[in-house]
Amino acid sequence: MELKGKVSLVSGSSRGIGRAIAIALAEAGSDVVVNYVSNRAAAEEVVEKLKKLGRRAIAIKADVSSRQQVAEMVERAQDEFGIIQILVNNAGITRDRSFLKLSPEQWHEVIVTHLDGAFNLTGRLLPNMIESKWGRIINITSIVGQIGNFGQSNYAVAKGGLMAFTKTLAREVAHKGVTINAVSPGYIETDMTAAVPTQVLEQVKQITPMGRLGRPEEVAVAVRFLADPDASFITGQIINVNGGMYM
Repeated sequence: MELKGKVSLVSGSSRGIGRAIAIALAEAGSDVVVNYVSNRAAAEEVVEKLKKLGRRAIAIKADVSSRQQVAEMVERAQDEFGIIQILVNNAGITRDRSFLKLSPEQWHEVIVTHLDGAFNLTGRLLPNMIESKWGRIINITSIVGQIGNFGQSNYAVAKGGLMAFTKTLAREVAHKGVTINAVSPGYIETDMTAAVPTQVLEQVKQITPMGRLGRPEEVAVAVRFLADPDASFITGQIINVNGGMYM
């Protein structure tokens, strides 16, 4: 129960990797704010699971790219639970097209969800973390931001930007009791990869040294580790969870 007494906010936590992270943090003792943008039923299911673990939990709908919606979510969450000291910037989308077919709207939508989302949430929560002299911000990036991928220039730029954001912010607040790190998953078994053709996934497995896709819970373990109070001398790092595909 190393996170007992802490409050976490996990953006995009109604399913997939975000859901697994919310559960892992709750198992470590943290109360959790479950953020979602469309699937209320899935978010409420996560909340019920967390409550069965003995944690306080609430589902709040908010588009993280909207400063107003983020402000309202944070205000409601902190009115209920108090200061949020653990933030996981996980919310993300894809709009895959080769660059010459990519519309300005598809470029912009991916960029603002990932980068504006992290900016909006971090901007709201970081001051209180600094004031309390303790905080953990963990950004969920992607192997795509490290090696690129056909048809994902918008996604690669967004995830690469999150890595740069992680390192820069870590330098700025390292002496204030707040650590900033990132977890970079490879190909993980989620709704996103379920839409990928079977032949493509087989090719991915072949070039992954472990020969398989990862599980959301394996990403969540890395997040839980970085959120631990004992991880206090780790900041500005990108932790790869990719089965050895990128080293």
